[in-house]
Amino acid sequence: MLLPISTARRENVPKRSAVKQLVEKHLCLSRIEMSGPDFSTHQEYQADLGMVWGMAICWIVSCVLSGSAAAGDWPQILGPSRNGIAEEEHLSPRWRRGGPPELWRKPVGAGMAGVAIVGDRAALFHRVDNAEILEILDVRTGETLSQDASRTTFQPQSGHQNGPLCVPVISGNFLVSYGAQGLLTCLDFRTGQRRWQRNTHQDFKVSEGDHGAGSTPIVVDDRVIVNVGGDRMGAGIVAFALATGEPLWKQTNESASDSAPVLVEINGMKLVVLVTRSQCLMLDPASGVILFQFPFGQRGPVRNGANPVIMQDRLLVTASNGTGMVYGEFDLFGFRPLYVGRGPIATQYCTPIHQNGFVYVIDGCEDVPPADLKCIELADLHSKTRASDQPVSPISNSTALKWTEQNFGYGTLLLADDKLIAVKNSGELLLIKPSPEALHIVSRCRPLKGFVRALPALSHGKLLIRNEKTLLCLELGR
Repeated sequence: MLLPISTARRENVPKRSAVKQLVEKHLCLSRIEMSGPDFSTHQEYQADLGMVWGMAICWIVSCVLSGSAAAGDWPQILGPSRNGIAEEEHLSPRWRRGGPPELWRKPVGAGMAGVAIVGDRAALFHRVDNAEILEILDVRTGETLSQDASRTTFQPQSGHQNGPLCVPVISGNFLVSYGAQGLLTCLDFRTGQRRWQRNTHQDFKVSEGDHGAGSTPIVVDDRVIVNVGGDRMGAGIVAFALATGEPLWKQTNESASDSAPVLVEINGMKLVVLVTRSQCLMLDPASGVILFQFPFGQRGPVRNGANPVIMQDRLLVTASNGTGMVYGEFDLFGFRPLYVGRGPIATQYCTPIHQNGFVYVIDGCEDVPPADLKCIELADLHSKTRASDQPVSPISNSTALKWTEQNFGYGTLLLADDKLIAVKNSGELLLIKPSPEALHIVSRCRPLKGFVRALPALSHGKLLIRNEKTLLCLELGR
């Protein structure tokens, strides 16, 4: 039986303690039972607990109420749920000639990290000379309120981009950043004072890699979960205490990807889904216990920067460099793939946007054209399977692919107020009406020149985008 999944916050759940006991029993055994090297639903374990578990879950799901983060905030990578979807935004139906109004712009240092926003404050992470700067701004004016500097010597193995890649994370009064050399820093978001700092690459013997650390950490309650990549020390994933920075547990021998972990809830139980260099897995952030994992990734340069996409009890992961996509259903007992293939989606870091059973995505890679804008219907994605329920080959996806805009150009997508916002690497900005019928571009402009790689942020009608030299704030609200 598959459990409904929610990316939102749980409210009141009657008799939660009784269900929690079953969950805790499950977690005590799942490190042994549920860490197989391939796709698995672990039917032998389900036979033991399936009936009682199913009865409990059937009862409690109908009683789960979902909440949300503060409307309009953008506290982490790709927004409140890390899926590129903004909550309760009210945008102008179209832009005036020349684009939306510019509120302010300011010079910034090197880096490809987007900003995070809570209330009237924004967190900017960039490099100036030989220091990574974690800066708190007034989002209304762009004025700097505080700065915290950490020395860096990072140089990429290829290219010239030597700044940080990871978007800061705001959780209450905690502000967390993760630098190119694995420097994990926590500030007080009110005062800008440093709370603690850890050098994860030094602690867990991690090499810097081609372009430095690129997986934004996630904060779950009182801990920070980091895709560290300490494969030589069993520290592929590490949890740190949010208050002190002390390591709490470590898990896997995996190298890191550039994909950011996402939070899901199953009947009030918070879990984390994440992509490492060669695996996708779900774990318990409190204990580090892995509930399921399956192969995902390829050798060679890292091209798995898109976040996992959670849609109720469905999961979609995608990467370029010959990896493609995996789409399936999951619960506490495991993952069952519905589709595995090198298409129709194989994207580097554009996280697909889900709306009403369709996903919109810029397919491809930023440095290997072409990059196409696509609309995919999830219900039409199916793979041929063996008797063991393992995928063999994808069935023709011609019906799943609703339309393609070829040579669209690479970039990132957001969804707000039933509108898609495309921020392209070229600096072009597009307002699109999402539709499975055809591409409908409502407005377009180019407010920034140069290379726009950092992920955008949308909060209370304000869109913040940056290139290699400038941070720009535009008014998109109506």
